[in-house]
Amino acid sequence: MSEKKNNLIFVVEDNKIYNKLIVEFLAKNKFSNVKPFFSGEECVKAIKSGETPDIIIQDYFLEKMNGVDVLRKVKQINPNPEFIFLTSHEDMEVAVNTIKFGAYDYIIKDKITLDKVLDRIKKIMRVKSLERRNEEIQKYIYLASGFLLIVIVFAILYFVFDIFGMNT
Repeated sequence: MSEKKNNLIFVVEDNKIYNKLIVEFLAKNKFSNVKPFFSGEECVKAIKSGETPDIIIQDYFLEKMNGVDVLRKVKQINPNPEFIFLTSHEDMEVAVNTIKFGAYDYIIKDKITLDKVLDRIKKIMRVKSLERRNEEIQKYIYLASGFLLIVIVFAILYFVFDIFGMNT
């Protein structure tokens, strides 16, 4: 999985110890492009300034704004980042709302939480990789179609000129 270095991951967690735990866990799993944030405002500000994360891992309960507020503001600026909510809040309505507003997943913090986060990151990266490959294949198909069209046009022109004796 050599694409890990290319994927920018934001970690938005106001608990500094848990934030550091997540960042170090990701580093241990060879994710080298990880930025920690301790508030939703910091995250939104970074995205407004032009940073483009692929994945945002965030807590639902943050000091000034909740996770859905962050998600909605980020998606208005850039719809591409995938969100993984990582929270101790076990409210089904909150979980449904995060997914409804575009989160990729909602994970309850427990003993195996970080393994779940790693699994979701890998799934997102596979999808993004397939999307990039699909775009490249589509470009090649368009180029091949254009080339084929040119060959057909020249063949038709050659045939038409040959029938009317215009070839000398």
